[in-house]
Amino acid sequence: MIAAMRHAVRLLGLARTLARFDALVLFEHFGLSPGVLRAARLLKRLPGGVQPNPAARPGQRIALALAEAGPTFIKLGQSLATRADLLGEDIADDLAFLQDRLPPFPGALARAAIEAELGKPIDALFARFDDVPIAAASIAQVHLAETPDGEEVAVKVLRPGIEQAFRRDLDMLAWAAATLEHARPATRRLRPREVVATFARVVEVEMDLRLEAAAAAELAVNFAGDDSFHVPGIDWSRTGRRVLTLERIRGIPIDERDHLVAAGIDPDEVLRKAASAFFNQVFRDGFFHADLHPGNLFVAPDGNLVAVDFGIMGRLDAATRRFLGEMLLGFLQSDYRRVADAHFDMGFVPADQSRDLFMQACRAIGEPILGRPLNEISVARLLAQLFRVTETFRMETQPQLLLLQKTMMVAEGIGRRLNPKLNMWELSRPLIEDWMQENLGPEARIARGARDVVSGLERLPAFLTNVDKAVKALAEHGYRLHPDTVRRLLGEGEDGRNRSTGTALWVIAGLLAVIAVTLLTGRP
Repeated sequence: MIAAMRHAVRLLGLARTLARFDALVLFEHFGLSPGVLRAARLLKRLPGGVQPNPAARPGQRIALALAEAGPTFIKLGQSLATRADLLGEDIADDLAFLQDRLPPFPGALARAAIEAELGKPIDALFARFDDVPIAAASIAQVHLAETPDGEEVAVKVLRPGIEQAFRRDLDMLAWAAATLEHARPATRRLRPREVVATFARVVEVEMDLRLEAAAAAELAVNFAGDDSFHVPGIDWSRTGRRVLTLERIRGIPIDERDHLVAAGIDPDEVLRKAASAFFNQVFRDGFFHADLHPGNLFVAPDGNLVAVDFGIMGRLDAATRRFLGEMLLGFLQSDYRRVADAHFDMGFVPADQSRDLFMQACRAIGEPILGRPLNEISVARLLAQLFRVTETFRMETQPQLLLLQKTMMVAEGIGRRLNPKLNMWELSRPLIEDWMQENLGPEARIARGARDVVSGLERLPAFLTNVDKAVKALAEHGYRLHPDTVRRLLGEGEDGRNRSTGTALWVIAGLLAVIAVTLLTGRP
C-alpha cells in the first residue's frame, strides 16, 4: 500500500509536468479514464505552468515535457520514438529528436567515481584529467584525459546515483502499466507492461559500460580493414561497469554540411560511405548502431566516418535479414505477392489471415511511396506504414524491426541534410543487389538446404544414441516396448523386409546434399 501511494504521487508529478506543457495527449493516447485526465488538467492551472507554443505539434510538446521530467523520461521518450505502432508515426518522429542533455555534475564527483570503480588514484590512471566535461547526458558524461603514455582518451562516467534514480522511476512505470491494464483491459492491446519491461532492459544495458565497450569492440571487428568507418579503440585497463575509456576522436558532426565543405570534404562522398556502412551493419553483419544521430557520428579530417556511443545496438538474425531482403526486393519490384509471402513464411502474420488481402494492403502502402521521385523515396516511412497496417492482420510487434525502422529514419534524415537530391538507398544499390543475389538467389537457397542436410546428418548419431539410451532407461524401470512399436521405430514393415523409413529419408537427404554440392561447385 505504501509503495502504491509513493508510485501514485510520482505519477501525479509526471502528469503535472505533461499538463504544464499541454502534453496530456500522451496519457489520452493510452486511454486513461476521464476522471484522471480531468485531475491532471487541473494541475495545469497551478503556478509554474508553461505557455505552450500554439504551433507546436503534440509530439514536440511531449518531448519538451519529458525533457523537463528528468533522465528516466528522456530515455523513455527516446525509446518510445521507435514505437510508431503505439504512438503513431507523427509523435514517434518528434520524439526521435528528443535531446539527451542535462547539466553536468562536478568533476570532483567524476574523479571519485573513477577511483572507486578502477581502484586506483586518478593520478595513477591519467597524466591529465579535465574536470569540465565535453558532453553531459541523462546517464553519463564524458571527460577528456591523457594517459601516462601520452595517449589522448575520452572517459565516460555514469552519473552518481543514476541506478537508484532509474530503478525508482522504472518501478513506478511498471506499477502504472499494471494498474492501467487491470483498470482498462482495452489497453492491453498496447502492451504497456511489455513496453516498460523492454525499456527497463535497454536501460540496464546502458548502465553497464562494460557492455557498451563490448559492443564497440564487436563493431570494430566487423569493420576491420574498412577505413571508411572507424570505431574508437577501447582502453580495457581503464574500463569498468561505471567507467568507459576509449580513444579520443576528432571530427565534424556528419550533418554540418557547410563545415564539411569548408574543410575540403565532399558531402556526397560522406553520404556514400554512410550508406555503405549502414547497409553493411544491417545486412552483412546483422549488428547495427541504433542511435546514429548526428551527435554520435562524425567525419574525421580524412573524410572517413567515426562513430561513438554504443549503448543502444540492434541485432538481426540471418532469417530476419533474409526476410527484410525479400520484402524490400518485393516492394522495389512491385511484387506484392512476394512481400506478403515473406511475412507469412516468417510467421509474422498468422496463417489464418488472408494472404490476398494482406498483399492488397501492401500494394496500398507501396504504390504511393515508391511512385515518388527517387530522391524522395523513404524506406523508413515505407516500413513505418507497413508496421501500422500489419496490426489489422494481427502481426505481433517485432521490436528489432521497429528499432531498425527508427534508425533508418534518422539515417535518411542525415542523408537529406548532406544532399537532398541523393538517396542513400540508391547509393547502396550495388551492395543491395550483390547481397540479395548472394543470399536470396537460387544458389543461396541450395546452399542453405545443403547446410541443413549436413547439420541433420551431423546430429543423426547423437539422435540414435539418445533413442537407444531412452529405450534402455525404460527397460531398467520395468517398461518394455511392444515388438510392433520397436519395428515402427526402426521403420520396418510387418514382414521385416522394408528398410528403415528414417534411414531411407537420411539416404535421400544425403543424395540431395551431393546434388547441392555438385550444383554449387560445378564438379561431379
